[in-house]
Amino acid sequence: MKHRSGFAAIIGRPNVGKSTLMNSLIGEKISIISDKPQTTRNRIQCVLTRPDYQVIFIDTPGLHKPRNKLGEYMVRVARNTLEEVDVIIFIVDIYEGIGRGDWYIAEELKQIKTPVILVVNKIDRITNIEEAGKTAEEFYKQAEFDELIMVSAINHTNLDKLEEIIVSYLPDGPRYYPEDMITDQPVRFIVAEIIREKTLELLKEEVPHGIGVEVVSFSERQDKNIIDVSATIYCEKKSHKGIIIGKGGNMLREIGSRARADIEKLLGTQIYLDLWVKIRQDWRDNMMDLKNLGYE
Repeated sequence: MKHRSGFAAIIGRPNVGKSTLMNSLIGEKISIISDKPQTTRNRIQCVLTRPDYQVIFIDTPGLHKPRNKLGEYMVRVARNTLEEVDVIIFIVDIYEGIGRGDWYIAEELKQIKTPVILVVNKIDRITNIEEAGKTAEEFYKQAEFDELIMVSAINHTNLDKLEEIIVSYLPDGPRYYPEDMITDQPVRFIVAEIIREKTLELLKEEVPHGIGVEVVSFSERQDKNIIDVSATIYCEKKSHKGIIIGKGGNMLREIGSRARADIEKLLGTQIYLDLWVKIRQDWRDNMMDLKNLGYE
């Protein structure tokens, strides 16, 4: 029996549902989800293995106009990825509407020979599906994409069909990763991302974008089935530190409580999570800080 394998990049404007789609396809929470834009900062590689094919999904940071070195890094990662894959999954948010940012990406994609699947997401939030279909079809034809499919990533609507389309563009090839492997990211990275996700959930406005998380230590106790995790949340301003800690430490405790629940679910064991908050001014414009926090 023939076996297909290859790489699929997931791209789109910030906050169109890229991470939700990938998590739904994989069946595990690997990429963090937030209603704030530019949540994904790094190229996250996940693996979907079936008996006769293997798809390696790459969830890239959204294409946007960068405001600092971190932003420049994110855009560079996204663009470089498009040249390395077998198929591109371009997601648009039909609920918010197809706008200038989507057309900007569409124009960028015209310069690339890689096949593009237009995935119209969030149809679960649409009342007039026929009108939405016409809008999607017009965009699809004008942008000259290869495929069009309308889905709800959060409700798993049409994801089986999308998976079939993706596989049809993959070449014959070997299984690159073991059957039980779902990501190439180290556990420390995923743990740090989960902690950052909780800050995105709980904090307002600009504070989350100035936050970086470093897992300082990660060790399993010899006498008990408990993993001790110590992590530092970095922020850029003294006022932000106060907001993250909260009155009497309430906010930091809530961040820790939510993060611990998800980490325990991920690792299947009890977690002792120790969180600290430190100020690191302008870290998003400091190349050494970016490298230390995993943005290489």
